Amino acid sequence: MSERPLPLAGFRVLSAEQYGAGPYGTQFLAQLGAEVIKIEPPAKNGVGGGDTARHVGPHFLREGESVYFHAFNLNKKSLTLDLNSDEGKAIFHKLVAKSHAVANNLRGDLPGRMGLTYDALKDINPAIVCAHLSAYGRDNARAKWPGYDYLMQAEAGFCALTGDPDGDPQRMGLSIVDFMTGTMMAVGLLAALVDAQRSGFGRDVDLDLLSAAVHQTSYPALWYMNEGDVTQRTARSAHPSATPSQMFRSADGWMFVMCQLPKFWTILTEKIGRSDLAVDPRFASEASRLANRAELSALLDGIFSTHPTAHWQALLEGSVPIAPVNQLDQALDNPWLDTIGMTDIVQHPDRETFHVLASPIRIDGQRLPNRAGPLLGADSDDILTDLGYGNSEIAELRASGVV
Repeated sequence: MSERPLPLAGFRVLSAEQYGAGPYGTQFLAQLGAEVIKIEPPAKNGVGGGDTARHVGPHFLREGESVYFHAFNLNKKSLTLDLNSDEGKAIFHKLVAKSHAVANNLRGDLPGRMGLTYDALKDINPAIVCAHLSAYGRDNARAKWPGYDYLMQAEAGFCALTGDPDGDPQRMGLSIVDFMTGTMMAVGLLAALVDAQRSGFGRDVDLDLLSAAVHQTSYPALWYMNEGDVTQRTARSAHPSATPSQMFRSADGWMFVMCQLPKFWTILTEKIGRSDLAVDPRFASEASRLANRAELSALLDGIFSTHPTAHWQALLEGSVPIAPVNQLDQALDNPWLDTIGMTDIVQHPDRETFHVLASPIRIDGQRLPNRAGPLLGADSDDILTDLGYGNSEIAELRASGVV
């Protein structure tokens, strides 16, 4: 990395977070150099405790330390703290006074009840930014509703848009709404933080899963709202208007070819030795190709099925947009990921070489540094000591279940 500090070095973010969406967003902040203190409920009688993600199987490094957890919590610190207790709130307020932002992804009615809003904290720190990520928002009749990514994919129309036209509705293979909402929360938090640095005043930033999901319907939403055009599922995951732009069968699998621009169609026909198709009246224009999509798909299947995907990849890559349709293992074993540095290895107390994904963000041309997610409460003593608590006081707080 550059000798310069990371962009968010010196900023402290407290996060009452759990599971996926919120932790995914704050992980970006931690990787960019912020001190992200993950506030987690203490174990009770030595059992449980911590972010629920710590207990999500099937793979564990130790009991209560899942592999799943590390997908969202690299570079963070962990403080166990009972935010529902008076002593816990007092510790939290001391931290707020020395922090720049507070984030949470709790149910919509809980931040107000637990005192995590700007109104509740502004007298302690007028510049504090409070970011809230919930299922449905904090200010409406659904505020108390629990909600998850898959529900949002269903309600926002994702499932109806995904899959084969003749098949059942399908969700996306990944929790994309969680990830996008977490990213949006990080963007909103950073924008408010920039303003707080200028003005000296923080504010509330709100994101909810359903709003984020609806926002991602993007251009099909505008097509419907303005033209009454309801986008439907297409065979082979084809683009709704550009053709050919879909999956095709090769001799040994599937590949995605995208002629989004007219020039790519011309180049494709030349590369595969079928320049005649470019002037065929059925396929000569975007409109005619779309009208004759089924016929064109069958024709190209016949051509592409004569050779394996690697052949077509080598022939077309760099000239026509093309990609193999990989299984997940193939995608992660792709040597290109090593070339661009998208995988990383960190040390963990229970696994000397623990494989993680690198940040997609590069600073000064280099990937951001990673360290393993924290063990539950790993940083509690150091954080409390920094706040002025002595060893005996920390022991009492731990014995009483506050930390």
